[in-house]
Amino acid sequence: RPCQAGAVLCGVADRAERRGLERGETMARTFSLLTLTALPLTCAMLAAPRTYFRGASSQQLLVNRMIGDRVRSKAVQCVIAAPISDEAVGPVKSSHGLLSGLQGKALQVAAADVPTKAEVRGVVPDHCYQRSTLRSMGCVLQSALCTAACALVGMRIPLTLAAFPLWLGWSAVTGTVAMGLWVLAHECGHGAFSDNRVLQDVVGFILHSALLVPYFSWQRSHAVHHARTNHITEGETHVPTVVDARAEFESVGGEADLKLAKTLGYTPHGVLQVVLHLLVGWPAYLLFGATGGPRYGLTNHFVPRWPFSTKLWPNKWPSKVWASSAGVAVTLAVLALWARTAGLTTVLALYGGPLLVVNAWLVVYTWLQHTDVDVPHLSAKEHTFMRGAFLTVDRPYGRLFDWLHHRIGSTHVAHHIDCTIPHYHAREATDRIAEAFPKAYLYDPTPVHKALWRVACNCISVKRGDDGRYTWVTP
Repeated sequence: RPCQAGAVLCGVADRAERRGLERGETMARTFSLLTLTALPLTCAMLAAPRTYFRGASSQQLLVNRMIGDRVRSKAVQCVIAAPISDEAVGPVKSSHGLLSGLQGKALQVAAADVPTKAEVRGVVPDHCYQRSTLRSMGCVLQSALCTAACALVGMRIPLTLAAFPLWLGWSAVTGTVAMGLWVLAHECGHGAFSDNRVLQDVVGFILHSALLVPYFSWQRSHAVHHARTNHITEGETHVPTVVDARAEFESVGGEADLKLAKTLGYTPHGVLQVVLHLLVGWPAYLLFGATGGPRYGLTNHFVPRWPFSTKLWPNKWPSKVWASSAGVAVTLAVLALWARTAGLTTVLALYGGPLLVVNAWLVVYTWLQHTDVDVPHLSAKEHTFMRGAFLTVDRPYGRLFDWLHHRIGSTHVAHHIDCTIPHYHAREATDRIAEAFPKAYLYDPTPVHKALWRVACNCISVKRGDDGRYTWVTP
């Protein structure tokens, strides 16, 4: 009878948990839509919660007292996985059984399973590395015309309170379309756009500056992200806090983050993470290096000098950072002139709303490309370029988003292995890599909105394992 009672209780708990997860996923979809369609005023209102910045130097602590602690990836309940040997087989189970669509595969990949870059080059056809300026410019024209068409529609919507729902929907569509321009500027920054370096940088500089992105600054920090993907110390985006962290090597604050998650509760904290990431995450990264590892300290993509850390900007890069800031300043000046002639409301509606959606898409892509409940981070000793690249996750965004966003989310593993592969060859390269290296290649078939909710609620802080890997823990 005790066994029967226990089985009944377990069944009730299991059904309750499933209902909770289903309700959470519904809320995630709702809040994601609100986040993707909000206007800048909403962003300012939601920036009020405490924020978190990386690093722990006295200089940074002074800034922390002025503007908060640190914007960082958090959530509520997280997975803990015991270290596994290279011979481990079968699905790896977490302490409470929570796995992504990968079914623990990323935790099973041993160093010996990861091919060298030369081995990957051997299976990817040579033509996949060939860049076509004409084809790349055609993609720019495609995204620009689609965005312009959306803008023409927006100019016909009245600026009235009654039309606010229309503006929300229009911002969601226009920002989603304009994300294609962001992706192409990203391709320029990687050298995958054209063999003509000057043309490539001109196109990338114009497109990114128009979206308030400092082109060369981001080019440098993003190159570090590629070189140190899922590196617990030198990673440049979405690096988690660590329980019992060593400040020199790991981001401190894991215990506090887990406590906050437990205090708020599973669903409220998950919603908070979706909103903070999608609304505040991108500007927080540009201004303060939010979610970066401890290696570079408190960085700023516009000011490569004190009071911010200069470690991210060696040699020639400070001058390039200033040039990037000048490009963004020109865009801001144009926007100010536009607001003076047409009114601030017009600028916020036609430019601000879609820009927030572009920024939200960027965070969704980067967050889900490198984070999930069974995707580990690595210590300096265990990390290699190729091992980090193969911890990237491809996901199913569907034909429409793949067309609009040039397959940035569905072929990202190949992009991390060799970022000079143009996006129009990335599908073929991805198929060859998946076929040749099935043990190492990661693809999660989970629908993106469900994956986003899972990550927001269950990826908060990690714990160091004896094998040099860091896995998610529960509060």
